[in-house]
Amino acid sequence: MTTIITPTNDLSNSLDFYKRLDFTVVSETDPVIVAGGSAIVEINPDRYIRPGIKMYAASWKDTTDQLKDKTLVHPISGGYLLNDLSGCWIYLMEGEPSFSVEENKISPAMPGNFSGLSLEATDVKKSIDIWHTLGFKITMGSPEDSYCVLANDDDFKVSVMKPLVCPHLFFNPSFTYFNSGKNLEVIQKIREANIPITEEITHFNKEGIVDNIIIRDPGGYGFFIFND
Repeated sequence: MTTIITPTNDLSNSLDFYKRLDFTVVSETDPVIVAGGSAIVEINPDRYIRPGIKMYAASWKDTTDQLKDKTLVHPISGGYLLNDLSGCWIYLMEGEPSFSVEENKISPAMPGNFSGLSLEATDVKKSIDIWHTLGFKITMGSPEDSYCVLANDDDFKVSVMKPLVCPHLFFNPSFTYFNSGKNLEVIQKIREANIPITEEITHFNKEGIVDNIIIRDPGGYGFFIFND
């Protein structure tokens, strides 16, 4: 299982944010888990937690041995911690998670079609090398393109972007949603839910219509809610 981990200094505030976005509450006890479609999110009040992902396996020893010449790997309680060079923290946990999620029974959340996390990296090739070592494979693009999409066996996706490609605010990492022309409806629902919009984007629309937006969760993640 691959989950997104978001920090919080106010658990009730973060939980309210995700509930207003129509995420399903999977667990309200430690750990607090919400899910919207394939996006499984752990809301963690630990003051040392940072935005990133958690992956679970029986053992990560062979993987961490391969990673040691690519990035620093820190032993932590129950596993390891590293960084993909974009600022995204990666928690490699050994053993099974203490919760279960039946993804096929989780409805998509208000932002729409979850397409993984977007990351902006100054050295795309080195970042992709780390993701490859973690078991991710390229599904779209290449290290030479402006962006590259990778996915692991859980079909969890990360999009690694080159610098100076995205003409909007960028927060590492960011949830990404692509709604194939239905984004105006999604944006209206978000407005009606009184969720603050961080940026209204008209850059990709010839008529100057706000057809893409960015919002932020209390832990600092961006939510790119885009047409395509």
